[in-house]
Amino acid sequence: MTKNFLDISELSKELDLINKKTGKPANHILRFWEKEFTDIRPIKMKGNRRYYNKKQILKIKYIKYLLKDQGLTIKGVKKILKNKKNIDETNKNHIEKDYLKESIKIKSKNILKKIKYLKNYG
Repeated sequence: MTKNFLDISELSKELDLINKKTGKPANHILRFWEKEFTDIRPIKMKGNRRYYNKKQILKIKYIKYLLKDQGLTIKGVKKILKNKKNIDETNKNHIEKDYLKESIKIKSKNILKKIKYLKNYG
């Protein structure tokens, strides 16, 4: 993530929110999360296009991790975000460590793909 802002399609691709049938970004998921989580507020520019800054992207990645990887409900994620300070420290640390571990795994895979590409095509 080298840019300061990502548009909704770029963020969908980065989060691997892709429609399996069409191969297109599943932007509707991010729009739905915007309605459900008040913390997600993209900047709207140029014909109402959504742009997300780094802080928003990290928050959305955390929400995706809790929903998709940890299997929490939207209601459960809202509780975690709302009561972040009241969460049992052990559970909070465990969730955050798992999130960071998953994030590192994804970044490592992307780096390995780039290395493989460079080896093959210079």
